[in-house]
Amino acid sequence: MPGPNVPFPPMEAELVDALPREGDWQFEPKWDGFRGVIENDGGELAIWSRNERPLLRYFPELAALGERMPAHSALDGEIVIEQDGRLDFDAMQTRLHPAESRVRRLAAEIPAQFIAFDLLLWDGEEIHRKPLEDRRAELERRTEGFRLSPYSRHQGDAERWLDTIETAGL
Repeated sequence: MPGPNVPFPPMEAELVDALPREGDWQFEPKWDGFRGVIENDGGELAIWSRNERPLLRYFPELAALGERMPAHSALDGEIVIEQDGRLDFDAMQTRLHPAESRVRRLAAEIPAQFIAFDLLLWDGEEIHRKPLEDRRAELERRTEGFRLSPYSRHQGDAERWLDTIETAGL
């Protein structure tokens, strides 16, 4: 199970019929992959699915990211596989294989990436208790070498994403 200071399960996107038009919103693309919380719990690296299933066994190439984090740290994000400029969910599903030799081979042939969109815990500090705007600033400041999900505070950007990035598998 995730460490005792990691908020779990992570918050999830909510399906709506239309983008909100009023209020203080932050928009992000919805990635087509597996939701994952990557955690370094005192040197023990793990990636947890939203259902508390361990995923690092299936994506061993992502262990290097956990090693970049101090002990007692956790990031929320999405595990994705990109091929030919598109996200490939079918390739993601092939990675969930019981044979370790096949997992290692697929990790080399179709490596996964972790797209971080929230900082939950860093060096024991409970970042998840801060407002979203502060968490995003901390994510950008502390996670050098990580791929971060883009975001925007402008509805027009979100509308353009809906119109254009679906073809990229988002």
